[in-house]
Amino acid sequence: MNTTPYNFARIEQLIRQFRLEKDEFLDLVSEGLKNKLNWEDIFQPEIQLNHLKRIDKIFSKGLSYYLDPAPPIQSKESSIFFRKEKFGADLNLASKKIVTQFEEMKLSLSGLAKMSDLKMDRILPIFSVDEDANKVAKIVRETLYPKVPKDSKKFLEAVIDKFAASNILVFEFVESPNLKQKVNIDGFYLQPNVIVLRRNQDYFKREIFTLAHELGHYLLNQEEVESMDYDHFALGTTSKVESWCNSFAFAFLAGEKLDVLDQLPEIGKTNDYSFEEIKVISQATHLSFTAMLTYLVRKGKMSGAIYGRMRKELEDTIQAKKDQEKKKRELEKEMGKSSMGAQAKPIQSPLFVSAIQTAFFDGVINEYELCKTLHLKPEQLEKYLR
Repeated sequence: MNTTPYNFARIEQLIRQFRLEKDEFLDLVSEGLKNKLNWEDIFQPEIQLNHLKRIDKIFSKGLSYYLDPAPPIQSKESSIFFRKEKFGADLNLASKKIVTQFEEMKLSLSGLAKMSDLKMDRILPIFSVDEDANKVAKIVRETLYPKVPKDSKKFLEAVIDKFAASNILVFEFVESPNLKQKVNIDGFYLQPNVIVLRRNQDYFKREIFTLAHELGHYLLNQEEVESMDYDHFALGTTSKVESWCNSFAFAFLAGEKLDVLDQLPEIGKTNDYSFEEIKVISQATHLSFTAMLTYLVRKGKMSGAIYGRMRKELEDTIQAKKDQEKKKRELEKEMGKSSMGAQAKPIQSPLFVSAIQTAFFDGVINEYELCKTLHLKPEQLEKYLR
């Protein structure tokens, strides 16, 4: 039986950081075993290596982390889980790991910036939730809204570039289709200037709205980790901060079309023709049809019943499309065709790339670290060093 000395305090700190109950932790560490492990089975003066590997499957820190005798860092600066009690979603383990991953990335970049004299401080002012969200959107739009073609993915890339020019660092993560547990969040904001998005391959407009919503949190300097719930917004059951961020996001993306929407007549059984106008505005603004419906409900221009019917029709259409694609993949599999495409790559902020390049040029990191951080092959290195 292979055992090794370890730093129990580091595991305790991670259990607190991930907000795991004792039984929940034991369930996770015992996954796949016939008999559940007890606390005493795991934590002895020396730990079994197979137990340590099971623990690392939960936290993904690398075995060396638990063997390091140095005390763990537990401060408000080190994790949002020590800064904030409640979040806009009941985070599952996958979501907690993603949040922790980007929190650590933020801290690493902050350290690199200091060593390479790179300025990555917040530039835009902090606004108040008592200020008019529409007016703030109009002000900020002049700086952060790009002029690009209608393609939603290209628009998302252009917005991320615009944000970078104002020292707002946006990360996008792409989940592997083979993961057992998917994250249950759409995005989050970490002080002072980091926004993280989950790639929505099927519907970039939803991801765009999430980005605009998290921009609202950045402008208020109110950290949050959340799942975007249009129904809660439509029903008016969100907090004051969430309502402000939703209103801001809508106005930011709608631009001058906001007045057009506000002038639409109340939609009822006799004038469903207005839906065609909504679709036209949706196509012109990168706002999803669902977001438009939500806004109209909030403005009293559509009843909850009509909203519910339209939402169901939209969801049924989306589900039918997913079912059709699933059948196609299954058929291709039966015919011996591989339907697995290359793993999609996340959009990289030019601010992030620039920070890593500067750290390399200043000798803070080496070529291996540069390639690893930017997910580059060695032959691609020259392109990023021009």
